[in-house]
Amino acid sequence: MSDMTPDIGERIDALVWGDSLAQYGLPGRILATALRYLYAVLRDVMSGQLTLRSMSLVYTTLLSVVPLLAFSFSVLKGLGVHSELEGKLSLVLEPLGEKGVEITRQLMTLVNSVNGSVLGGIGLAFFIYTAISMVQKIEESFNYVWYVPKPRSFARRFTEYMLVLLVGPLIIVIVMGMITTVQNEIFEEYLAQYAILGPIFTASSKLTPYLIVGGLFTFLYMYMPNTKVKLRSALVGGFTGGFLWATVGVIFTAFVVNSTRNQAIYASFAIAITTLIWLYMNWLVLLIGSQLAFYHQNPAYLRIGRREPRLSNAMRERLALNIMFLVGGAFRNPGENITMEGLSASLKIPSITLAPVAMSLEHDGLLTLTEGEKLLPGREMTRISLGDILSVVRVEGETGSHRDPQWATEIERLGARLDAALDDTVGERTLAGLLDESVS
Repeated sequence: MSDMTPDIGERIDALVWGDSLAQYGLPGRILATALRYLYAVLRDVMSGQLTLRSMSLVYTTLLSVVPLLAFSFSVLKGLGVHSELEGKLSLVLEPLGEKGVEITRQLMTLVNSVNGSVLGGIGLAFFIYTAISMVQKIEESFNYVWYVPKPRSFARRFTEYMLVLLVGPLIIVIVMGMITTVQNEIFEEYLAQYAILGPIFTASSKLTPYLIVGGLFTFLYMYMPNTKVKLRSALVGGFTGGFLWATVGVIFTAFVVNSTRNQAIYASFAIAITTLIWLYMNWLVLLIGSQLAFYHQNPAYLRIGRREPRLSNAMRERLALNIMFLVGGAFRNPGENITMEGLSASLKIPSITLAPVAMSLEHDGLLTLTEGEKLLPGREMTRISLGDILSVVRVEGETGSHRDPQWATEIERLGARLDAALDDTVGERTLAGLLDESVS
């Protein structure tokens, strides 16, 4: 049996990544593409990281849900539409059936008990901090999916997260209102009277919840990762994720309706357990959609997945020199800026490969990352020698217990000659001098 397992794995690998399906024309190529995306997503889910992050987001949601709803309630109250909150929340929790109604009632009781005196001073600061922490946790999960090594700066996080917390509740109320209006029986009967609009509306009304959720997912996939996401890729992930979310909701509703046995076993804990499972499935679907968007924008990762890049010393040396060269060149040109995404596009190398080298250069003070995510030379370029740049990847960052190693005499001499040859090559040359040579 164990001898057959590798053979089955090899056959699946050949079917998914080979050209056997392409001989069937366009349908074969479409099937091959779908299988590759499905294979990549299942591989990532089975590896455990997406599931672990989904469970982490469930925990964060439980801690943040009351402060977040209280904050949203305050925003909506200021806009005069706070009465809509309970109805919209019950619509979101509809897949939980009667338990969703009970949870909505309990949450609204807690939210309404949070009065202005509680939200004053330290209480308000704590609520805002808890709500922002949840948004930050979501960003960290998206950054993991998109191989983004660094989150937004503190200034960007505070301003952009507050914008989401202030505008988000209003958008949700509007979106939920649109869904309710479209599904309103009177509205349906009114449009059904028209011969042309009736059939079109009947068909589109069934798709409207999927389209709205897909649009919301698309916005999250473009906005939350600290990197540039193409609209087309965000749409692919957003509408696939939205379809999965709606489908999982239908399946989960059927599960809840038929789970009388769980109530008998878990008694009063059944509501809590059902809610945890529902939250977990929602976060997992959201991250799966983001993973699809990433693979659509970066198809080279479909087969290799999250394997950490392995670079030779020669590659690291060239990367360090090229990063500093491009950053120095952009710094010299008025009005020109460069970011990690710009470096990745210029060098045609994924940002996850560039990040360790760039972080080492930043650690040694040769590179600076501004609040606006722009890369600048860490000091005056006439004081950045090429030897300093190379030493970052050749010498710095060594770890282990190799204090005072005992090299063979012949190896010691050969190493000294190699170091001397490198010194002769770069000499006293600086980054400024290298840029001058490129202009002349």
